[in-house]
Amino acid sequence: MMVKTDISAQFPFKANYIEIYGSKMHYVDEGSGDPILFLHGNPTSSYLWRNIIPYLTTHGRAIALDLIGMGKSDKPDLEYRFFDHARYVEAFIEKMGLKNITFVIHDWGSALGFHYAMRHESNVKGLAFMEALLMPFPTWESFPARIREVFQAFRTPEVGWDMIVTKNVFVGELLPTGVVRKLSEAEMSYYREPFKNPKSRKPVWRWPNDIPIEGKPPDVVDAFVSHNAKLQESDLPKLLFHATPGVFIDASTVQWCQQNLKNLRAVDVGEGIHWVQEDNPHLIGSELANWYSSL
Repeated sequence: MMVKTDISAQFPFKANYIEIYGSKMHYVDEGSGDPILFLHGNPTSSYLWRNIIPYLTTHGRAIALDLIGMGKSDKPDLEYRFFDHARYVEAFIEKMGLKNITFVIHDWGSALGFHYAMRHESNVKGLAFMEALLMPFPTWESFPARIREVFQAFRTPEVGWDMIVTKNVFVGELLPTGVVRKLSEAEMSYYREPFKNPKSRKPVWRWPNDIPIEGKPPDVVDAFVSHNAKLQESDLPKLLFHATPGVFIDASTVQWCQQNLKNLRAVDVGEGIHWVQEDNPHLIGSELANWYSSL
């Protein structure tokens, strides 16, 4: 079989919408069988999974959701806290009638996936994660050095708002630096589209302010501590994708996962920073399909 190396900017999937709490949420729904639910993080959308989804559609029903306020989903008047997103994701799962779910999760999507899975483990088949937020950061020194300074600025009142909401720094500057290759103008256009004006960027601003660092915010810290403890006890099949150097999943975090998580398979995807799906989607897709077919 010829190994694919090209990375397409196209998003050739039918747009589907479902109403959740009075707002439309957009999702991709391809293939049939047990659901494989893809959850993105900040500041991306289902577009992040475009080159990976085709690998799974012969194995199951690949569903890639745009979180509320992101991608093509509506932007209701919310605080866009972690728990707002969790509520919408859980309602989406219930309204769609999804059973025996395998989560494929990244960034904040990983925290949402872990949060759901560890409270509804009987409805989950497996967990595949990459560049995941696994646990609280007890100090700023424990936060990834590569992005520490910019995230300290993001969490500074007024400064962070100006950077993210007024100047669109997260989408326009941080995102492309988290990918090894250069994102094309077509790709950047897809990523910019949901956040064209300052009013639309509140969800992007909220996420870095909800990362549990130095005990704040306490409710998110508690949620992370809870689902991390349960994750360590869980026998669910787990697939970890890790890159070099990575950001949230660096070498020491890979080691922690291998020592503390049961039924774990780890896959090295080579050179990558944070949005590893943009650098090595074909390896991720093929390894996901192999792992999924063994569940």
